[in-house]
Amino acid sequence: MPDLKSTPNPLFLRDDELRQGIELLFFGYRDFTARADQTLAAYNFGRAHHRVIYFVGRNPGMTVSDLLDILKITKQSLSRVLSQLVREGFIVQRPGTTDRRQRLLSLTDKGAELERRLTEDQRALVARAYKAAGAEAVEGFKKVLLGLINEEDRLRFRAGSAAVPGQSGPGQSGPTGQSTSGSSGGGNPGGTGSR
Repeated sequence: MPDLKSTPNPLFLRDDELRQGIELLFFGYRDFTARADQTLAAYNFGRAHHRVIYFVGRNPGMTVSDLLDILKITKQSLSRVLSQLVREGFIVQRPGTTDRRQRLLSLTDKGAELERRLTEDQRALVARAYKAAGAEAVEGFKKVLLGLINEEDRLRFRAGSAAVPGQSGPGQSGPTGQSTSGSSGGGNPGGTGSR
């Protein structure tokens, strides 16, 4: 891996620098998703399936509405993907505890295993890049990514941890069902659309 701890360029807003940033995002995302895409293809799944599995795994018991809010896809697109995942035994839907019209989503054991397989390589890739770049660069990278996402989604991230949709403030349940007070876990990179 190349040395990522280089001297900052004071001319970072020049067109060449901005275009290089765009290209790095493209190539980084391509390689970040490559292994997962191969695994998904074996199930006839695409990236939309991956996003659903990932966020349901990070937020067990989340509502369909909360998932739509994260993914920013149409109900029709989500319905197609979610129906397939439920039918094939990767996700289970349960009625809400206070509002029976709500559908609460959780991964089955089969879904959790697929999520683990999909995330394992991506975690290793991110960990390797973080280690090579160093803590200061990682914080700068996070600031850049936060600057790329919309204000509403930016609010999901506080103190380095992603909030459960519809919740905010310290002491409430985080993405893994644990209290977010003092949490230092990673955020949830989101995506839009379907493959």
